[in-house]
Amino acid sequence: MVTFVESDPKAVQLIRKNLTTCRLLDRADIRMAPVSTFFQRSEWWHGPYDILFADPPYAAGEAVDLILGSWTPNLLSREALLIIEQDSRATLPASIEHASLIRRYGYGDTALFVYGAAADTASS
Repeated sequence: MVTFVESDPKAVQLIRKNLTTCRLLDRADIRMAPVSTFFQRSEWWHGPYDILFADPPYAAGEAVDLILGSWTPNLLSREALLIIEQDSRATLPASIEHASLIRRYGYGDTALFVYGAAADTASS
């Protein structure tokens, strides 16, 4: 199950249309809400998730902090990857409470920051 969280109604329409065209709508849950609301509503979760991909607005530090702080029990699995898309000039921390930066991929003006469980939490 894939859960899409999007606050823009037009983007939600496009997600729904693409999933329908690909015959994948029955494998997805679409939540039209700010991501902060999604994180607070555990009854919406189909987790624990193995991958959390986030594309917060570039230069929106509070949104990035919210995503980095999302590593909570029942939302992400122990082996989960947290992938954040940002401007290639962005600097994100090398580690957060439950995860460490595994790799940074640069693609022109865009960068993907991939976090995985920190060694001390992965073995517990």
